[in-house]
Amino acid sequence: MSSSPRAAEAPVAEEDTPSSLDESAVESISRGAPSWLSERRRHAWSVFEDTPLPSTRSEEWRYTDVSRVVDFADLRLAPDGMPAENGSRPAGLTAAMEEDLAASGHAVLVDGNVVHVDLDPALEEQGVILTSLRTAVNEHVGLLEELLATEVLPPEEGKFQALNAALWSDGVLLYVPPNVKLDLPVRATRWLSHAGSAVFARTLIVAEPGSQVSYVEELLSEDFDKRTLVSSAVEVIARDGAQIQYVSVQRLGRGVFCQSAQRTLAHRDSKLDTLNVNLGASVTRLDLNAQLLGAGAHSEMLGLYFGDQDQHFDHNTSQDHVAPDTGSDLLYKGALDDRAQAAFRGIIRVHPDAQRTDAYQTNRNLLLSDECRANSLPNLEIQADDVKCSHGATVGQLDSEALFYLLSRGLSREQAERLVVLGFLGDVMARLPLGGVVEKVTRAIERKLEHV
Repeated sequence: MSSSPRAAEAPVAEEDTPSSLDESAVESISRGAPSWLSERRRHAWSVFEDTPLPSTRSEEWRYTDVSRVVDFADLRLAPDGMPAENGSRPAGLTAAMEEDLAASGHAVLVDGNVVHVDLDPALEEQGVILTSLRTAVNEHVGLLEELLATEVLPPEEGKFQALNAALWSDGVLLYVPPNVKLDLPVRATRWLSHAGSAVFARTLIVAEPGSQVSYVEELLSEDFDKRTLVSSAVEVIARDGAQIQYVSVQRLGRGVFCQSAQRTLAHRDSKLDTLNVNLGASVTRLDLNAQLLGAGAHSEMLGLYFGDQDQHFDHNTSQDHVAPDTGSDLLYKGALDDRAQAAFRGIIRVHPDAQRTDAYQTNRNLLLSDECRANSLPNLEIQADDVKCSHGATVGQLDSEALFYLLSRGLSREQAERLVVLGFLGDVMARLPLGGVVEKVTRAIERKLEHV
């Protein structure tokens, strides 16, 4: 990429920066913000207070007791981030920033706040916007107000969604004008640095008609000895005929509860694909809602997770077919070792007008120990009569025939098991090939396999 980075956009911490997660924090964050945004924050806080904590009595939280994972009273808002150019930045962040991944642009966030942005100048000239949401509130107010009012996750979606809507401090806006095609992906590196903190960030991606873009974000941290919350709200919008690939690679440390709510909106003849890779954190909760709103829209929804020790993954997905002649294909695969647990709940919804829907949903789990556990609940909700829909789920042990074959070729059992696991998970990434991403994820899986 030929561009030179802009000056860091690091916010400056104030002495009265709020710490507790309470109404005073909402007012402090809202200080100096446009009235329309402040009102949205206050409304979201009201929804948060009125919404009970999710319970295992709820089908959507059946396998995750969130009361044992997070205590809002114990958490404190993370302070504003350090500049990415700071010589004292963590080694893990430095390594991630210096990785040789070709990109059209790169945003770096520390504790939810954007501290560095660069974008190819040629793309800027074409009208592409890559900036922090803090900046966008002032420089792109019309665009942001319209999107936040009509097309993003409403706080009524759930307690965590409401809390994020009230307390998000910053995030990334990526806007691609009509018919502009980015040949290289846009990267985002998100670093968490404070144990016992709560971080709230948003990502907003908009591809106008006929445009094309890929977005790859990575979440990273050290291990923490205090419960720490990372809350993300991701909204991805593909206008008519646009193509978007969204990839999230989560490699947070132990002690972190990673809660992510993602909504994708696919309009007429658009293609909107997602890949969620979850390898880190102690507890991960993903709510992914894909809405196919225009005829001819298609979405491929891919997921990969690998847990060991006491890691816990909970994936809740929905494929909402609103318009006719739409398609979606979901494949989530996970491998579990030690005492790790995974839960998957997916639903395909076909609305009355969504005739000729073509939708599939598959969840497969590979168990590497006797103590790990996986639960899978695929569902269909069909209100149209001319559709092709199917779902499936499997939970199984290592393939004994494949192991025997590899052992007969002279490999050790450890080597054979690694190859089987990599083969089991690898076909997910092969369906969304992005330069450098597959290699990055494969290396991360191999590092975890060293302890199997």
